Amino acid sequence: MSAPLGWADLQVGQAWRSGGRTLTETELSLFAMLTGDRHPIHVDAEYSRSARFGQRLFHGTFGIAIAVAMATELPQLREPVVAATGVDGWRFLAPLFIGDTVHVEVELTGLGVPQGGKVGVLERRIRLVKQDGAVAQQGTSGLMVTLAAAA
Repeated sequence: MSAPLGWADLQVGQAWRSGGRTLTETELSLFAMLTGDRHPIHVDAEYSRSARFGQRLFHGTFGIAIAVAMATELPQLREPVVAATGVDGWRFLAPLFIGDTVHVEVELTGLGVPQGGKVGVLERRIRLVKQDGAVAQQGTSGLMVTLAAAA
């Protein structure tokens, strides 16, 4: 892994890719329990066989959760992260199934220093990509960091 980047090292257009992870039945079950969303398309194998995709699929919000989590370290920063600033324009483009292996691709689309100059905000396009190259989900997410001069 490369050395962490400082604020001055960041440029719009830089891009990173995470490692992969394979989605499991346990994760699907736990997410259904955690959220209380037990729609049969997620939890009932018999029901799902006769539905459009022929198998259970992950909740769309599960994809958001793992994509943003997988993007947490992209880019790896020297400055401490303060908070996420939100998720915008998120789109569900392809279903996620048990056994899919996914990774995220992160592109820096904006850098800003709000008034006061104590924090910087990175805007990132995040794409959740399946093993076959299909983009399952994508959107933007902001990340606020403490600027080194203010630390």
